[in-house]
Amino acid sequence: MSNAAETCVFCRIVAGAIPATIVGENADAIAFRDLAPQAPVHLLVVPRAHTPSLATATDAAALAGVLSLVREVAAAHGVAEAGYRVVTNVGADGGQTVPHLHFHVLGGRALHWPPG
Repeated sequence: MSNAAETCVFCRIVAGAIPATIVGENADAIAFRDLAPQAPVHLLVVPRAHTPSLATATDAAALAGVLSLVREVAAAHGVAEAGYRVVTNVGADGGQTVPHLHFHVLGGRALHWPPG
């Protein structure tokens, strides 16, 4: 594990060193509940491999696995039919606060645009 991965909160969740409420997983990603939910359903889906952001992601097959898990957890949490939002933030101006690629899955209520 690299130094960045050793200190990364999401890498530590993936490794089981930090507890989280895991709601789904596959070979490429895990999904867990957000600690500060912004919607009735607010899940995070993160790749198992440390990837700083979407801007640095290069493994298309792993990204496909991550997005597949996004679909699976949305369906499992009952928001697939009514609709849900998937958000990833890139960099400081994009609002990224954890330097590990992650997708927010938000649903369970009407989500308005623009988001903020």
